[in-house]
Amino acid sequence: MPVTGQRVVRRALGRRLTRLRMASGKSRREVAEAKLGMSEPTLHRIETGKVPVSGANVRALCWLYGADQSVTDALAQLALGTSQEEWWDTNPVIPDWFKLFVGLEVSARHIHSYDGEIIPGELQTEEYARAIFTAEQPGDEEHAQRQVTLRLQRQKTLFGRGPELTTILGQGALTRPVGGEAVLRAQIEHLRQLDERANLEIKVLPWTVGAHAAMAGAFRILDFEEVDDPDIVYLESHVGALYLEEPGEVDEYRRIFKLINHEAVPIRDFV
Repeated sequence: MPVTGQRVVRRALGRRLTRLRMASGKSRREVAEAKLGMSEPTLHRIETGKVPVSGANVRALCWLYGADQSVTDALAQLALGTSQEEWWDTNPVIPDWFKLFVGLEVSARHIHSYDGEIIPGELQTEEYARAIFTAEQPGDEEHAQRQVTLRLQRQKTLFGRGPELTTILGQGALTRPVGGEAVLRAQIEHLRQLDERANLEIKVLPWTVGAHAAMAGAFRILDFEEVDDPDIVYLESHVGALYLEEPGEVDEYRRIFKLINHEAVPIRDFV
């Protein structure tokens, strides 16, 4: 089962338990009234992946829903992962809304992303990342170093687990001299080297394209293998993130990505 990190496991388990409850025809209130020791708010938090779940509680719910033994055993085993922490789960520097994304990206099968302004974090060199974080908190070198260390750790985890990445960059991301001209040249060379990997594809949307479908801003589409773990679109801001899961919303971003992908050129061909 391609899931990792407690938040991702909680999310997957919650969806499976929800499906079982709905198939049994029971409401959350009816489950709470079944004397299993779980209130309606607690069940809501379990089903939405907000809290760890014990194997005993999973077995009790499966019994109430009439699940067979093989399903019960599998979900009880999955429950063990709802309290197992990855490096990002206990790090106080990483905001909770981004911890979820880090867990999701390492369990994704394929990630399609667009960014017109900046090289995305998973593709940044150490010097480029340092320039970004220094600009965010001028004069706070300790903050910059802490964030750079975390970014490199995230890259190591992501590339070690191997989702496929297709990234489209606006030409502006390759022309803004973040960190200076030398840092930018090294960053572009780093992108060209990454593009040689079998599971990475990096493309550029040139200025000459003019108006394009993704001018509203950066986004990422995360595809998962498990049918119970729906694909999502991730949109980030300075103070939080939005996770879109409705099929119509995801399909719209797929449509946008397909349009810009048709107009983008491989970075190896970009001058």
